[in-house]
Amino acid sequence: MSAPLDRADSRVTHDDSLRGVIRSFIDRIKAGDLGMLPVAVGLIVISVVFSALNPVFLVPNNLVNLLFDCATVGIISLGIVCVLLVGEIDLSVGSISGFASAIVGVFWVGEGWPVLVAIAAALAMGAAVGWIYAQLYNRLGMPSFVATLSGLLALLGMQLYILGPTGSINLPYESALVSFGQTLVMPKTVSHVLGLLPGLVILVQGQRRRLRRGKRNLSVPPLGGLLARAAILTAALQLAIFYLNLGRGLPWMFGLFVLLVVALNYALTRTQWGRSVMAVGGNREAARRAGINVRRIYTSAFILCGTLSALGGTLAAARLASSSQQAGTGDVNLNAIAAAVIGGTSLFGGRGSAYSAILGIIVIQAISSGLTLLNLSSSLRYMITGGVLAIAVIVDSLARRSRISHGRG
Repeated sequence: MSAPLDRADSRVTHDDSLRGVIRSFIDRIKAGDLGMLPVAVGLIVISVVFSALNPVFLVPNNLVNLLFDCATVGIISLGIVCVLLVGEIDLSVGSISGFASAIVGVFWVGEGWPVLVAIAAALAMGAAVGWIYAQLYNRLGMPSFVATLSGLLALLGMQLYILGPTGSINLPYESALVSFGQTLVMPKTVSHVLGLLPGLVILVQGQRRRLRRGKRNLSVPPLGGLLARAAILTAALQLAIFYLNLGRGLPWMFGLFVLLVVALNYALTRTQWGRSVMAVGGNREAARRAGINVRRIYTSAFILCGTLSALGGTLAAARLASSSQQAGTGDVNLNAIAAAVIGGTSLFGGRGSAYSAILGIIVIQAISSGLTLLNLSSSLRYMITGGVLAIAVIVDSLARRSRISHGRG
């Protein structure tokens, strides 16, 4: 009799655990913790609408080109995520990226430096600019809005100065850097193998968590739910990769972008630095009283933002095979900041994810690609992107109010 009773108890516990997961998800939504749900729904709606208006939108090669374009601004947006998480802003990321592309062109093509040294110089410039912003904020109390707006103008001036009267420098089309930015894609086997890694990581980390909770006599989530999440993610990724491989394939540049996102996400969720970033963004004074070096956290966030912006500008130069006065201007700032916010990173600090950059920039580039295929003017793209950004901020504000009302602000 005891064995059937034990099995029945096990089934009840298992069902309760599954219901608990679903109930917890619903409770988080009611409490304003929407996560990436709104942007995921928005991306599905955008895809359905544009594919209905023009079937070319979902053609594999069009999606491959979209991923190439996502990588450059997406990396810049990843830097914006860093400063937004501590409750600040950097309005000069476009100018940093443009100046970085100019440095690469001038030093590599104009001065004959090795390309890797020229890229290193561009990244060092981005880090130095971020450090300067942090010092202006930490030591002089200058608001980041003002400091980075001043930097935007100064960096734009330096970009125009070093490019000289010609205004542009063509990069060697046959070079590895330009190939990386325009044509280089992963072999099919490599892309499918890499597509297995996220599901494997979820499985390994989830099993470790289950074992830790079991050793502490805490409730253990059901293994079936963990296997289902890993299987669904793996199947979705494999299907997407298979579809992209029907065209040119998965770009290496987008792979680099995803790698940087995964690395930053690990740093934000698994390290003391990441917990400190969230604490400072949530409540600076409470973080200071808890013993966190607040100035150091601000400095690291601005340096990361500057470095990633410079890397994005370098890849943008590779994508266009040129360094020009127009690099980093136009809507680069708008798209980088909008992508982070649309992807779910809060403007109020302390809440967000590195994956915001991926989702947000895919939404923006999907809008741009869809309108281009419909032969509509760029003015409409600006209006739609601005509207999507406004909706994202409204959702963030309402979610924040809901969290405060539920005692989670």
